[in-house]
Amino acid sequence: MPTDVIMPQMGESIFEGTITKWLKQPGEKVQRDEPLFEISTDKVDAEIPAPASGTLQDIKVQAGATVQVNTVVGTIAGDGEAAAAPAAKAGGDGAGATQSQAAQQPRGEEPSAMKRDLPADLSKDEKTGLERQQQGKVEEMDETGERERVRSSPLVRRIAKENNVDLSKVPGTGLGGRITKDDIEAFISKHGAGAPAAAQPYAPPAATPSYAPPQQPAAPAMPAVTTPLLPVGGVTPGEIVPMSTMRKKIAEHMVMSKRTSAHVHGIFEVDATRIVKIRESMKGKFEQATGNKLTFTPFFARAVIHAIRKWPIINSSMEGESIHYHPTINLGIAVALDWGLIVPVVKSAEERSFVGLQRAISDLGERARTKKLKPEEVQGGTFTITNPGIFGAEFGLPIINQPQVAILGVGGIKKKPVVVTDRDGNDSIAIHSMMHFSIGYDHRVIDGAVADQFMAELKKFLENWNEELL
Repeated sequence: MPTDVIMPQMGESIFEGTITKWLKQPGEKVQRDEPLFEISTDKVDAEIPAPASGTLQDIKVQAGATVQVNTVVGTIAGDGEAAAAPAAKAGGDGAGATQSQAAQQPRGEEPSAMKRDLPADLSKDEKTGLERQQQGKVEEMDETGERERVRSSPLVRRIAKENNVDLSKVPGTGLGGRITKDDIEAFISKHGAGAPAAAQPYAPPAATPSYAPPQQPAAPAMPAVTTPLLPVGGVTPGEIVPMSTMRKKIAEHMVMSKRTSAHVHGIFEVDATRIVKIRESMKGKFEQATGNKLTFTPFFARAVIHAIRKWPIINSSMEGESIHYHPTINLGIAVALDWGLIVPVVKSAEERSFVGLQRAISDLGERARTKKLKPEEVQGGTFTITNPGIFGAEFGLPIINQPQVAILGVGGIKKKPVVVTDRDGNDSIAIHSMMHFSIGYDHRVIDGAVADQFMAELKKFLENWNEELL
């Protein structure tokens, strides 16, 4: 018997998921535990492995659909079953029609393979309405039949039109030879765009022609622009796409946070020269001994843990009209993904050594990027660190990650001339590695004086880092 592929339950509080992408298509071989499709929930994006080896027989739920957990979304057949499946469909009980039979149906008449059984309890008017909807779909397919001979999506056809590409020359790798967005982009990248189509600027009916009159001296000929219009940042200019499930959840969470918390921000400049030198001198030995690259994040995490111990209200949350002081420090580390932002959590961070912090941060970050996180690994955070400085920002003013009451923004490290005072009180100018930290806090719970003292403690800890903490 074929093996059912079901929508898994990714956590106790998760009851549905959205299929964002199928990594295999019907007829393709799959191995047990090989990534089969991707899902998005209100907690994480994840790759779902195949429950068995064989051939993907069919896809019952297409990408973009949201279904409840335990719903059958596809089936995997064993090798013998996969070979027998086409014969069973072709010589069945007559309920379906072959492609050649469907093609012989008169225009406007729905092929039997496309008809859907209507529920018996529907009224006559309801049945008539559904039948008309089905008939409309068939007519729409007939009207676009000329285009569908070269199977492609409207987006692909638009990219082809903009770059003057003949789709009949583009090999399709999608199901049934369908030309995908990747196919057209790869073709344009390899062969370039065709001859540019004539520009068609808008003009009123009686307007002057858009070309220059013959008697006017012609402008010097410009070389034809053959640079293809390829996607920028994963999208095509002018394209309209629906928000992903993750994008929707981020939007809801951020707007809710701004409405909930009285946001205030403070910015501190920190001399990072000491930790920069320590990291530079230790990163080789550290990676050799632990198997992990030494980043700056565990330095910041250790400083946060130290400062929270002195100012525990930073590690709290508001519950009704009460303040909950959390017994453990669960550090959320924001990870930027190509498709959004996620905040995996290092649980009980105060119990971990410096090496343990680096290992946990590296592991969670890698699994976030490969969609291997579990829902519980992005829940329960009590304080968040986000790092806009990785892309060069001086600092950011981050939004609090509810239900937390504070968040730390880490700016970029830059060498700058600074005034240095020695023990005798003499001033001089030196080049130091400087950076800015920003704290966003909920003024309902935290006063400015507390936030500033927390940041002052963090600054002191980083500027006087003890090498024995490694």
